Amino acid sequence: MADRRRVRRILEALRREYGRPVLRPHRAPVDELILTVLSQNTNDRNRDVAYARLRERFSSWAEVGAAPVEEVEDTIRPGGLAPTKAVRIKQILEALDDDDLAWTEDAPLEEARDYLCALPGVGRKTAACVLLFSYGRPEVPVDTHVYRVGTRLGLWPQGTNLERAHDEMLRLVDSGEEAYELHVLLIRHGRRTCTARNPDCPACPLKRMCPEGRRRLAAARRAE
Repeated sequence: MADRRRVRRILEALRREYGRPVLRPHRAPVDELILTVLSQNTNDRNRDVAYARLRERFSSWAEVGAAPVEEVEDTIRPGGLAPTKAVRIKQILEALDDDDLAWTEDAPLEEARDYLCALPGVGRKTAACVLLFSYGRPEVPVDTHVYRVGTRLGLWPQGTNLERAHDEMLRLVDSGEEAYELHVLLIRHGRRTCTARNPDCPACPLKRMCPEGRRRLAAARRAE
């Protein structure tokens, strides 16, 4: 398992390569929750279009919750998987029953996380997004890029499930700012360098710290 000193070195290298992202909590947890549902299995642009249409068509989340599911589905169609997401959004809003989730800012982290994960269809990644982006709480959402890069870096053993990966990330960060930087920078690195099929290991700023990178580079040298 990785230790915090190693994660600090990884962060420093990523900051030098990609810059240092700044956490700006927006304090709107229900907005973040719905946005994260819309982000599933689509790109950021389609997610944002679907979310903007939802906010334009309805004046409040209560109105969304009271609307026919077909109307919500039609509104969010550009985001993909509209039938499934429309049902899920209405289920979540019904379960919240006008709770604005403001209490999750100061509640014990585990209590806030468990409450969110008990909502229909909400898992660790979605809960982490709500807590980190809304209030800057020290949670690291483990998406596809974070999981792939983290596995290659040896932050957790090969084959670790997502629940355990989230636990490891929680163990490795000290603050919301650090959690946000790690999340954003691992995503940037996963999109630009440590891609799924053809990672650019020779150009990687982490190649000396990455077990998978060292293995790939050694294999390339042997093949020359």
